[in-house]
Amino acid sequence: MSTPIRERLRIRPGFALAACAAAGMLLTGLPALQGDADAAPGPGRRCDEKWLGRTYDTPVAGSGIKGKNQPYSVNPDKERGSYPVDNPAHAFDGLKAPSAAQQKLAGDTTADIEKWKAKYEQSKNTKYRVLEYYARYGNHLRTSGKPTRDFSRYMDRWIIGNEVNRVKGDSFERKIVKDFKLVGPDWICQKEVPVRGKDGKPVVDKDGKPVVRRYDAYNARTREFVEFKSNGKHIARQFGYDRLVLRDPQWRDHSLRLITGEKTTSNTVKQFDALNRQLANERGKPGSTPVTIREQRNTPAPRWRPNQYTRYDKVFNPDPRRAGTLGPINDAAWRSGDTPDQARQVQRQYQGANTRGGLGRGPGGVDFTTLELSYVGNPVKGKALDYSFKADYVKDEEANPGWGGKAKLQLASDAFFTWLALSPDKFWVNLNPDQPDRIMDNAFAKTDAGRTLLEADLAMKHDFAAAINPDKHPSARTFWDNAPRRAGLPCFPETRLWIEPKTAKVREQDGGIYILDAPLKVSAEWMDVEWHPPGARVCDLTDPEKRTSERLLRQHVMPEVEKRVNTSPGYADLRRVYASRVAAEWTRQQDAKKPTDFRSIINSNDASRWPLRGENANWSKHETYERYMKSGREGVEWFKLEYGGQVYNQGVGGVDFSKSPKRNITKTQFTVEKPRLDTTTKTSVHAETSYRDTETAYLGGNGSGPEQGDGNPTPSPTPTPTGTGGPTPTGSGEPTPAPTGTGGPDPTPTGTGGPSSTPTDSGGPTPAPTGTGGTDPTLPPTSGPKDPGGGLADTGSSAPVGLIAGIAAALAAAGAALTWWVRRRRNGGTG
Repeated sequence: MSTPIRERLRIRPGFALAACAAAGMLLTGLPALQGDADAAPGPGRRCDEKWLGRTYDTPVAGSGIKGKNQPYSVNPDKERGSYPVDNPAHAFDGLKAPSAAQQKLAGDTTADIEKWKAKYEQSKNTKYRVLEYYARYGNHLRTSGKPTRDFSRYMDRWIIGNEVNRVKGDSFERKIVKDFKLVGPDWICQKEVPVRGKDGKPVVDKDGKPVVRRYDAYNARTREFVEFKSNGKHIARQFGYDRLVLRDPQWRDHSLRLITGEKTTSNTVKQFDALNRQLANERGKPGSTPVTIREQRNTPAPRWRPNQYTRYDKVFNPDPRRAGTLGPINDAAWRSGDTPDQARQVQRQYQGANTRGGLGRGPGGVDFTTLELSYVGNPVKGKALDYSFKADYVKDEEANPGWGGKAKLQLASDAFFTWLALSPDKFWVNLNPDQPDRIMDNAFAKTDAGRTLLEADLAMKHDFAAAINPDKHPSARTFWDNAPRRAGLPCFPETRLWIEPKTAKVREQDGGIYILDAPLKVSAEWMDVEWHPPGARVCDLTDPEKRTSERLLRQHVMPEVEKRVNTSPGYADLRRVYASRVAAEWTRQQDAKKPTDFRSIINSNDASRWPLRGENANWSKHETYERYMKSGREGVEWFKLEYGGQVYNQGVGGVDFSKSPKRNITKTQFTVEKPRLDTTTKTSVHAETSYRDTETAYLGGNGSGPEQGDGNPTPSPTPTPTGTGGPTPTGSGEPTPAPTGTGGPDPTPTGTGGPSSTPTDSGGPTPAPTGTGGTDPTLPPTSGPKDPGGGLADTGSSAPVGLIAGIAAALAAAGAALTWWVRRRRNGGTG
């Protein structure tokens, strides 16, 4: 008799992708063999015993599948969390590629792989695990039609990622059994059911063996089959079997419950909805729910113990003597491509290995252009600093995956340290045609934060030129029609423009600070400028006329510019460094109260650890200033104005954070406006997660890790550096692993602030924190001082400078909006 083929609990990577491609496939026409029509389910194992390690004699209160009376339901926010997934291979993500000698020692056959694997299992010595991975790599290069030759990518996709895939399903199943209390003698896991066709004969596979459908859980009393999927989609092959089982007379009174751990795909919902209606009608019970989906969102949190082969990044690491930081944001940034083309290539490679992120997305699932720091924890001396970022998910990760994660993460970290390292009197930038020698402080000009501010200033002036174009914006026409005039002609406003914060919202809680909203506004005021481009028409306006021009400008032109600053991708870096500014100022406050690991950095005026990087390494403030002046001489926006029978060609050629109005956020308001954000943030430090039902990702990290040479256990025998990493062949033929280094570039600080022509004062005392406060009512209360208000305290300034009230002289940047007029009459004559 043929041996039944068992449905595996989890299918192997690669096979899942092929199976999913066959969505909607019906299996009723498969060849069949004669079999026992009364076959009963195969033996399984009690769920409580299998997953919880104990047995319950009777069912417990609240036991059962949630949402069984709804075709599709989602668990509420308060039930969402994370579940641990053991991923010991992650500890080797910094392992370097093998040398030729190391690869020769490791070998490249299946026998070599099994040999080193057995040695590791016996000794637990990491040198054998390294050799196993090298043997697997060699085997991959030898046998794969399209091998991954980048060893780091190979480790991430084929070793680390596949390990998560293998164990994530079991971990999710354990959590659901616990959460839904599937205990007692009625709940059996891994129950097997033979699959029969319409004719009652067993369905067979391509080898002629009877197919057996294995369900993750089964309850004979409630007549429920249950399938757990840690991701959000069904497998077409299994779904075809389910259709046959549920229409089999023996199981015609049974139901199927699909439990997903992520947002369920629309195709899965569609397929289950159709089957639900079909079965309900066939069974003569319209409106019943024999097939349901319960979306039980939870985030897998990989865990591992770092060793000498672990990759650390230098972002948010205040002490260069320490290893660095770890976390899902570090991993996601490292996995992303550096360019759009590279990102698409990487995405295809990961898809081929079926190695996807914690939420079922590949390395291109995060839109890194929207990445902003959203939380930093309490900077306690000698302890790890928690941090969390938020970002949108891309709409189509296959066609247009996210890219540039490393650069964006580095910029946010560099900005954070720049705000700490440089004293506030250096936080200014200035594009002013009358002051070519006062563009920005020289130290600030050597940082990416300074570069970001000056480039944003120039971009804002160009956007102002577009916003005042009446051909593009009707409100601009209103400005020109009502502007002060000379000789019947409207006068262009000689205006200082700069960006500054609107009222921002923060919440200090749980020993850290949540950056909830930090919008920016574009301000304008009249400013007399001596330099004018050739051909410019200059109006000598009275003070009332200047005020009128300002008012009209603010009312009809600046809203469009402000919208761009707050939403345009071109200002994403500016918004990114401002979020880091908020976090850095709070860190300053904590250090002022009690020394932290950041004490030696704050106001040191040494930003050499965080220089200009990458393609901007040779950036010059003078080059940006020259582009500014060129736009003034040549114009960046041309349009025609017609007044009094004459036609005029008009050409039209910045950032201040010294004031940050604050809106205190109370614990109640925080809970109402951002429910469960604290829980989401805590989860994000260890695992990628999403906030509620939004398409917003939260990814974090922590650490600065153990000091080098202290607290980092070294396996025996002692590693010997080789320059290439990995094990080194010795005279005895035994490898000696070598450390791989910490990995990751150094973070560079950035800065903000500054006036148009001279630096402002340092801003007064730093605000004091308001306490922790704020807990999930479903969880035990946490210790700590009571919350008095929720926001950052005022600094004593007479102005409500708020949020980061102590922020001194700003991201500044005045600079006139350059313009000139070329007047000519309608008949073509010159004026």
